[in-house]
Amino acid sequence: IGKSVNLLPIYGLRLGNGPVKVLMWSQMHGNESTTTRAIIGILEEFKSGKALKILDQLSLFIIPQLNPDGSKTYTRCNANDVDLNRDAVNLTQPESIALKGVFDEFKPHFCFNLHGQRTIFAAGKKGKPSTLSFLAPAVNHEGLITQARLKAMQIIVAIKNNLSTSLRNQIGRYDGAFNINCVGDLFTSLGATTVLFEAGHYPMDYDRDITLNFVQDAIMTGLTVIAKKDYLKINTDEYVQIPENSKD
Repeated sequence: IGKSVNLLPIYGLRLGNGPVKVLMWSQMHGNESTTTRAIIGILEEFKSGKALKILDQLSLFIIPQLNPDGSKTYTRCNANDVDLNRDAVNLTQPESIALKGVFDEFKPHFCFNLHGQRTIFAAGKKGKPSTLSFLAPAVNHEGLITQARLKAMQIIVAIKNNLSTSLRNQIGRYDGAFNINCVGDLFTSLGATTVLFEAGHYPMDYDRDITLNFVQDAIMTGLTVIAKKDYLKINTDEYVQIPENSKD
């Protein structure tokens, strides 16, 4: 779908034949690789024949590694030292242009913005480590809840409810301050329901192998509730009850 600053290829994968389109991208920040590993696991599930009914309802466009230069050096920014998640409007970098090009051509109904966060985050002040965090990005500074943002909240609550037993008190809500230069904020403001995923820390799991399983389950839950439209039954009051991430 494009090339990086150092001319490495950026790949996209399309699968599924359904009417509902979901775009997901990982490693916008090169040192956030857990969600890329989760994508590979999900593709292996599809290849083995599991959950194939989802692909009758959904058409997926997956970018496993948006920032291959940063991934190669394991750095947050790209080779020009630019944070791609602050380049959504200006589009100064080839990686940003590639993502926006896919967004404009594919015209997704839903987006999964896949990231990783540091071990210092807790689910609430003095809470347990925030193993997973989510955000329904804002569309303006006033926190307006548009139809696209409402759906993101519903999907997040559905994911939380599915994981709450096995991941008790370890799911956080990411900082929702509005910044139109952030990709999730821009895409939501353009009408695409966007869910931010943050893969965090599980106690003593410094290789994030346990977190990997949780984030893979979270992504599959999100896809399933979209395919079945189960999220439409969800009350968004539970979204604001998710404890905010705290540096603790």
